[in-house]
Amino acid sequence: MIRSMYSGISGLKNFQTKLDVIGNNIANVNTYGFKKGRTVFKDLYSQTVAGASAPGAVRGGVNPKQVGLGSQLAAIDTIHSGGSMQTTGNTLDLAIEGDGFFIVGENGGTENFYTRAGNFYLDEAGDIVDGDGRYLLDEGGAKINVDLEATSLSIGQDGAVNIVLNGVLTPIGNVGLAKFNNPGGLTKVGGNLYQESANSGAASEGLPLAEGRGAIKSGSLEMSNVDLSEEFTEMIVAQRGFQANTRIITTSDEILQELVNLKR
Repeated sequence: MIRSMYSGISGLKNFQTKLDVIGNNIANVNTYGFKKGRTVFKDLYSQTVAGASAPGAVRGGVNPKQVGLGSQLAAIDTIHSGGSMQTTGNTLDLAIEGDGFFIVGENGGTENFYTRAGNFYLDEAGDIVDGDGRYLLDEGGAKINVDLEATSLSIGQDGAVNIVLNGVLTPIGNVGLAKFNNPGGLTKVGGNLYQESANSGAASEGLPLAEGRGAIKSGSLEMSNVDLSEEFTEMIVAQRGFQANTRIITTSDEILQELVNLKR
């Protein structure tokens, strides 16, 4: 009975974590480039009441007798499936069709961040930046500057950035993309940004459409990959799991109360 109470407590904690992840997914259902999380459980450990025995000459084998002692959190995965594309018509709104992340950070800096959110802007100096002022970097880690006297700006699927200056089409750089061996291992740092981790692998930075990197879609933004119907279903499952674990604790408490009452 005491074991069942502590098993129920472990279940309550895990389902609360699952609800936290679901709540974060729903809160970011309209966040550009957001990738949803998924909670995975595993059993905690088991207490062996009797071990297994091998078959003998006159008697067969016996399976082990074990009592499980609850559950624990196995992983909180980041699902990097693609989100739907929303057409905006704004040249500096970029989406990635396929694998890869935009590279943002300081010009020539050593600490870069990676993102799938492609809502970029021009600052006062003509540099392409994100909403927090970080530069959009090319494949070599340099910022991309647009001449403010240009009459037109275009960005191709291969990341080539071209302007029309004095009636002449002029290339000014290329948007770089980073690819990782294990994108699920990236660390979320907030603001739609990721950083390398010990398990993500080093960033392979280069041009779009090269070495497995995706294509860039100018004039579009990638929406969140959160599916509300799936999240609401998972919420119901988590709620019922939480409720069932509270019932385990309540039932164990009632049995303990009956045992205490035997003395009266």
